[in-house]
Amino acid sequence: MAIEDIRQINDRVKKESIFVTEIFQELGKVIVGQDYILQRMMVGLLTNGHILIEGVPGLAKTLASKTLAAVIKADFKRIQFTPDLLPADLIGTTVYNPVQGSFSVKKGPLFANIILADEINRAPAKVQSALLEAMQEYQVTIGEQTYQLPEPFLVLATQNPIEQEGTYPLPEAQVDRFMLKLKITYPDKNEERQILDRMSPGQEIKVNPVINLDEIRRAREVVRQIYIDDKVKNYIVDIVLATRNPAEYNLKELSSLLAYGASPRATIYLTQAARAIAFLDGRGYVTPDDVKTVGPDILRHRLILTYEAEAEEINSENIIQQIFDGVEVP
Repeated sequence: MAIEDIRQINDRVKKESIFVTEIFQELGKVIVGQDYILQRMMVGLLTNGHILIEGVPGLAKTLASKTLAAVIKADFKRIQFTPDLLPADLIGTTVYNPVQGSFSVKKGPLFANIILADEINRAPAKVQSALLEAMQEYQVTIGEQTYQLPEPFLVLATQNPIEQEGTYPLPEAQVDRFMLKLKITYPDKNEERQILDRMSPGQEIKVNPVINLDEIRRAREVVRQIYIDDKVKNYIVDIVLATRNPAEYNLKELSSLLAYGASPRATIYLTQAARAIAFLDGRGYVTPDDVKTVGPDILRHRLILTYEAEAEEINSENIIQQIFDGVEVP
């Protein structure tokens, strides 16, 4: 790509990404700290990528999702996953009208722009499959009819890392369909004090809509055009291949710790997410630092470790760090 073309893309990104600062300012009225989760939610929104969030209760996951929906004028639905939930409770069902002698369709809560699937691992496999099919195909089938889901359609699914009794863990193949897996932790002392001052009065904090869904769709088109140099593309491929064949990247010590590496989805998602990070930063090109920024979120749920790694108490975070330290940066 010619330098002049890259300049044009860069100028367009600067123009189209002005709303980003305004969005974060509005979100900051309600959410204290949590810049990490807010930025990654924007990455998911800009790339059509769903997000799995792992964190203890009370860390503003629902509040952040609901506030984001308000700021972009999107429909929001929260679904509490429970063991007795049925697929029809998500997608909807057909209802018989005895007066007219006909069936009508009652659409489920999935027909919204932003879905918070709370404690997704509390529901049985059939319900999880219904949600994940909707995530993959962006459509659901009710009776004999197929219905397209709204655009944009973003699923934010949560998991509680503490209480595992009565849960149905997501199979690896299903977890792989989430673009990002986020791990969120407690706020620090200053943030905790801000939360106390802001939330203890119990008054609702209103936010102003910044953009609408048409502008989000337009921003997505701009994100797709962001330039990635061949060297950065090769860097992304090397990162993913290092999870499968670490010995080829002078990381032989990881071979006994990794049972399976990341799938090709990781390569695609890493590229898309790096573009979104560049957009949020107002740039029309991707740097290796953009790849490093989202790399752990793309990879942490895609690595399957060996029993040896578990015995040595080595987790995916340790391995990802070693891979990024070991693979040559262009």
